[in-house]
Amino acid sequence: MPEITVAVAYHSGYKHTERQAKAVASAAESIDGVDAVLVDVEQLGEDLWNTLARADAIVFGTPTYMAGHSAVFQTFAEASSVVWAEQGWKDKVAAGFTNSAGVNGDKLNTLVGLSLFAAQHSMTWVGLGLPPGWAYTAAGQRDSLNALGSFLGAMAQSPSDLGPEQAPVQADLDTAAHLGRRVAEHTLMLVRGRQVVAQ
Repeated sequence: MPEITVAVAYHSGYKHTERQAKAVASAAESIDGVDAVLVDVEQLGEDLWNTLARADAIVFGTPTYMAGHSAVFQTFAEASSVVWAEQGWKDKVAAGFTNSAGVNGDKLNTLVGLSLFAAQHSMTWVGLGLPPGWAYTAAGQRDSLNALGSFLGAMAQSPSDLGPEQAPVQADLDTAAHLGRRVAEHTLMLVRGRQVVAQ
């Protein structure tokens, strides 16, 4: 039986961010003792809230639209105020990812918003844990991990004229996968540590 569950709670307007979500979930589940579940936050309801309540970690994902979360994700965030009032996600692990058409696209603002959202829920945030790639050195390549140089979470870029079968590029999906494994490993350590302390 899996020791922990990692939920990937995401919205994807055009399926590009969904590819990130699937990369996060698949990589998390590749770690022994971990189960991962995808949760589309556009479908608010009892199933969604029960799944997130059972999860040990929640990785939040949203496209960056007009320098922030999508309206659908924000609706979910505001609806979570009922959970917040009871501190239902307190001490769960949290992380985040985002995608936009622009290489920069002000994605950092979206990740900051996700981390603050997690902080309000008293969650424990896990960053990307990778040095920047691509333009950090002259030898950098667009196909390197963390090519967009984020620290707070995983970023991806999908040109507006490419469909989800072509974007994001594999390097950005690999970066999302790295985040999924990192969250799973940190959550396992945290859960096992709590078990030791309880004994």
